[in-house]
Amino acid sequence: MPSSSRLQRQRKVDGYAIAAIAPVIALIPAWLVAIAAVWWVLQLFITINFFLFAVVLFFAGALLFVRPVQRIVLQRLLGARTPNRTEHEALHRAWNVVAQANHISPGDFVLAVSDSEDLNAFASGGHLVVVSSWAIANLSHEKLCGVLAHELSHHLGMHTIALTVGQWLTIPIILLARIGFFLQNIAHAATDTFATRDNAVSFAGRTIAGILTIISWLFLSMITVSQLIGNAVGKGAEFKADETVVAMGFGNELRDALRIVVQSGNGERAAHWRDRLVTAHPPARTRIARIDAQLRRNPKGRPR
Repeated sequence: MPSSSRLQRQRKVDGYAIAAIAPVIALIPAWLVAIAAVWWVLQLFITINFFLFAVVLFFAGALLFVRPVQRIVLQRLLGARTPNRTEHEALHRAWNVVAQANHISPGDFVLAVSDSEDLNAFASGGHLVVVSSWAIANLSHEKLCGVLAHELSHHLGMHTIALTVGQWLTIPIILLARIGFFLQNIAHAATDTFATRDNAVSFAGRTIAGILTIISWLFLSMITVSQLIGNAVGKGAEFKADETVVAMGFGNELRDALRIVVQSGNGERAAHWRDRLVTAHPPARTRIARIDAQLRRNPKGRPR
């Protein structure tokens, strides 16, 4: 059986993948307004039905699930890059072990690097796995296997689909918000330059600037609300991915990697509820405790 077929058979939509649709829905109103602004400009040059324009633009996001597009476009949108020679060797040595344990081809996925001094990794699209440069340089081979197994678990649970759609939808929203702030600065500058002696012109200029500021912040607030909903859903998805890692047979490796987070002082539960809202991951100590409990029930996972 081709490796791609085996991979598709292992992918299963779980409850957290379905729940992840909620933050995407929260983005839809702002996205529609943002693309309506783009459509209005396009209407000056070509005639196109808005409904058709919106549908085509929405489903164009499906390209982010194509491996070549992920390698060329998505990893750059996420601020990632292609591994250098040393990183490539360490990453693929660990990834080959994880892929072999799950009977999939290592080439079914795209591995990328984010320049970061934190122990971090994330999955996106249908095949992209991004690992921090610090993790690659400092984790042992075994711990890196545990981290990569966790990201593969997100892909197998289909957790990345709604996340990637949300990333696609935020692009025009952020673009329009930035344009709004840019025009607001122009309005302020024009008011200060040309309306210093005319109260009516000054009032009009500052009113326009204020309206643009409010609109821009409304767009950004919708993204924030979507992210807060996504964070709440994402904590459950992290626990589910950890369970899958233990079942794969990499529970000890992932637990040992999480212990480094605890040793760095970042493994505790946030004390204030506001901090917990903006955190996408559950506390490392809690994850370790749950992994330990599962390992006691299933110490070896499935045979590798």
